[in-house]
Amino acid sequence: MHIIVTGTPGTGKTTVAKLISSRLNYKYIDVNEIIKQHNICDEYDNQRMCTIVDADKLKNILEKLIKSSKENLVIDSHMSHVINPKVVNICIVTRCELKVLKKRLETRGYSESKVRENLDAEIFENCLTEAQENNHNLYIVDTTHLNENKLIEDVKKWIADSN
Repeated sequence: MHIIVTGTPGTGKTTVAKLISSRLNYKYIDVNEIIKQHNICDEYDNQRMCTIVDADKLKNILEKLIKSSKENLVIDSHMSHVINPKVVNICIVTRCELKVLKKRLETRGYSESKVRENLDAEIFENCLTEAQENNHNLYIVDTTHLNENKLIEDVKKWIADSN
């Protein structure tokens, strides 16, 4: 069983992925660590203050990792939805209310323009739309007022339904 967790930065991907990992005993994969290990950043975008990742290389590395894994995985990244849906069972897209997202991003020290860019990404449902276009088996989790026990019960149901 392999689960990917995607969503706009600040919507609660890591919280959800780590919760699933700890409660269901799945191996947690932080895609940022994979990116660093494999050095697949093409360049740095000074205006957006972020690295540019080669999405095709990332996809290939993640798919090889998934196919070779004998463990249940939960993969955490706002880019995880680029993975072929045939190698994962469930795609969770995290969402949250814009006021909460804005506060989370500001707490992280994001610049005003980066906060705006991420709010726009959430408004336009970028990760959700891309996951839908890739035909993932998708579930949406609103993390605005996350109920951890309900989330885990929902995930257990989604796992059962996907088998």
